[in-house]
Amino acid sequence: MLMARQGRHGATRRQPKGAAFDRWLDRVVTVAVLTAMTIGLAAVVAHWLL
Repeated sequence: MLMARQGRHGATRRQPKGAAFDRWLDRVVTVAVLTAMTIGLAAVVAHWLL
C-alpha cells in the first residue's frame, strides 16, 4: 500500500491568507480590553476616593 503524499514538510508552515487580518484583529481587541480595564479601574478608584 502506498501512503498518500502530503504537502511540504518543515518546521515553518505557510500562513493562511487571513493571518494578517487575524494579527490586526488581535491587536485591536487587546487595545480595547486594556482600555476598558484602565477605565474600569479608574472608575473604581474614583468611587473609593469620592
